[in-house]
Amino acid sequence: MEGKNTLYTLLVYSENVAGILNQITAVFTRRQVNIESLNVSASSIPGVHKYTITAWSDEDQIVKITKQIEKKIDVVKASYYTDDQLFIREVGMYKLATPVVLENADISRIIRRHDAQIIEVNPTYCTVMLSSVTEEIQNLFYALDKFGCVLQYTRSGRIALTRSTVEQVSDFLETQEQSRKKE
Repeated sequence: MEGKNTLYTLLVYSENVAGILNQITAVFTRRQVNIESLNVSASSIPGVHKYTITAWSDEDQIVKITKQIEKKIDVVKASYYTDDQLFIREVGMYKLATPVVLENADISRIIRRHDAQIIEVNPTYCTVMLSSVTEEIQNLFYALDKFGCVLQYTRSGRIALTRSTVEQVSDFLETQEQSRKKE
């Protein structure tokens, strides 16, 4: 399947230093690969941040990108995955016109059918939230948009956990620590 584009998720762990996000995104820019989503947050390891990046690419290209990112001095570990290797979630938020929602019971049924939550209601708008995968979040948007009730819509970047019982960066840091103790 060489040459065929697949959606890959890169999990990058780095020290918490200014400018590292720019260095990481520059690797994608140089290779002319567009980032589909990007989420950055503190990880479970003190002082280490986790970047969850999705991009369409072929495997050869994503391997090169991952290796280039991992060479950055402040990057602890970088790995790439396909969707079947991860637990994935995004959040979709929808601001809907309350008068339209109240006029049409089908809208509430669609919200319930998608297992979304109504998190705020006032006379002007109601806010709905769905935690799911991209397709389900988009499907709810399309279903609601048919009623002309969507005032605003947004979707978060992907967050992901590996299906492994141990995060690779934990193994990597433990190996590094053992190496330092031997010196």
